[in-house]
This record gives sequence, C-alpha cells and structure tokens, in this order.
Amino acid sequence: MKPHLIVNPASAYGRTGRHFDDIARAVRGAVGDFDCSFTERRGHGVLLAREVSRAGANLVVAVGGDGTASEVVDGLMLERAAAGGGGAAFGFISRGTGGDLRRSLGCPTDAAGAARVLAGPAERVIDLGRVEFVGHGGKPEARHFVNVAGFGVAGRVVRDVERMGKLLGGKATFMLASAKALMGWRDQPVRWRIDGGPWREDRVTSLAVCNGRFFGGGMMVAPAARLDDGLFDVTLWKGLGLADFALKKGMLYDGSHLRLPNTSTFRGRVVEAEPLGKEPVLLDVDGEQPGVLPARFTLLAGVLRARAPGVDA
Repeated sequence: MKPHLIVNPASAYGRTGRHFDDIARAVRGAVGDFDCSFTERRGHGVLLAREVSRAGANLVVAVGGDGTASEVVDGLMLERAAAGGGGAAFGFISRGTGGDLRRSLGCPTDAAGAARVLAGPAERVIDLGRVEFVGHGGKPEARHFVNVAGFGVAGRVVRDVERMGKLLGGKATFMLASAKALMGWRDQPVRWRIDGGPWREDRVTSLAVCNGRFFGGGMMVAPAARLDDGLFDVTLWKGLGLADFALKKGMLYDGSHLRLPNTSTFRGRVVEAEPLGKEPVLLDVDGEQPGVLPARFTLLAGVLRARAPGVDA
C-alpha cells in the first residue's frame, strides 16, 4: 500500500498547512504516490494513526512537531496491541519548532531530505516508553513516548510553552520558559525507584526518563541514550536554580551538565515515582503536559520500526 502521511497543518506556525504542496512534491518525488490525512485537534493523530494502520498502511508518516509524532506513534502502538502484533513502520517529517525527536532520530531538517530517508533503506527497530499517570481530570491514563518523558520543572516548562506558543522559535521559547519556571522554583519532594529497587526520597528539580538524547528545544539531557539499547537513561537534577541556568545553560546543550554535582544519572527499564507533597508534580511527555504524578514509566524494547538513519549512522 501507499505510505500515509498524517499532517498537522497548524505546526510551524501554520506554515505546514500553507506550504503543504511543497512537502507533498518532495515526498512524491522520493517515494511516489501517497495518501494523507490532516489533524483537526489535539489527540486526533492517535485516532488517525489507528485507522490507517488498521486499514493496512505499511508506512505511516507524521508531518508536524514532536507532539504530532508522539500521537502517531501512540496510535500505531494501540492498534498493534489490538491486532496482537505487526503494524506499520513509522516515518517523520519534522515541522515543529523544538526539533528534539528529529535530533534523537537523526532525521534531516528539510522536507526533501526527510522524504529521501522515507524512500531509502534506513529502517531501525527502536524502543519506546509507556507512561501510566494521573490525567488532569483525576483519572488514570496511559500513553507511549518516543523521546523523553519526566516530571518536575520540565512539566512546568512545557505547560508554559503551550500557553505562550513558540513564536520566538523552539530554542528561544524553551529557554525563556525555563527561566520563567525556575524563577522562584522550589524543588518538589517525591519518592521514586528504578526496576523495583528501594524507594528513594528526594527533593527534585527535574527527573527525565530518556529514550532519546534531547529535549527542551535542543538540550542534550542524556548524551549516552540510544533508541535501541533496551534501557532508559535517567537524568536527575537537584538544586538547579535560575542562576545555574543562566550561567551554565551552555552545558545543558552540549551534554557536559552531567559533570555538575547536582546532576545524577541512572539506567533501567522501569521508573516509578510518587509525590510526597500537596503540590501537583507536573509531567512532561514528549514535550506535552498531559497530567501529574504518580506515574510509572516502562521501557518497551524493540517494538517500533522507524524509517530513520539514527544519530550514530
């Protein structure tokens, strides 16, 4: 069957929708004819991905930002579970402003280059994360993530990014939101553990459960993370304040922040976390803010075929 593009026309400040003819020309030139659907609201990508996968599409391509890609993957995985296995491969034409998943996958920045990857032989079998959490309505929810999930100040940052939009561009917007979130921030008390080990009680600035390497508009949160190694890389920050961010933010972008005394790293397959205070502890799941702790993050090894060269290619 033909590849199927699931397009968020509102991504890239609406430029994806306005210039979709250019994207379509690039895809058609690389892979030939294709089908496409357009998202109309948040969460629509999940439904569309399930529908086209059920209909037999062998390659489903998210065209949009990291949130669109995360929705498409969630839909593919839900349909895979319903069908008892199999399912379509995932492709990505990055049209967002943050570009973190594009960096982690090693995808080209331009539509023509991304289309050539879709047509080429570069296909990887990658891991995903699944997070079970409490939604804003107070009910249990679950979703998959490709890149990075976590909690703490990162949850506040993505909430503020959603409110302010990204008119300044991905990196500038996340930097501004990070500075705003850290202004007056007090580390939040949680208890957490990895792989069923002993519970740890910490006051945390942020804890990131990483399948990929990047979040926050290009911050290299987990330099050693690989999408296909069967493990999460977990980065824990404690006592990180606005002054640290202002003076050391360069270290967050080149990965050298791991040398800082307030940074710790771990590896594992299951991360559980619960709040210890009354204040909600906000989640960040692939750059979106869907709910709060308590949460359980589970590594699903080798479950998704992705048309992507990889950062190590």
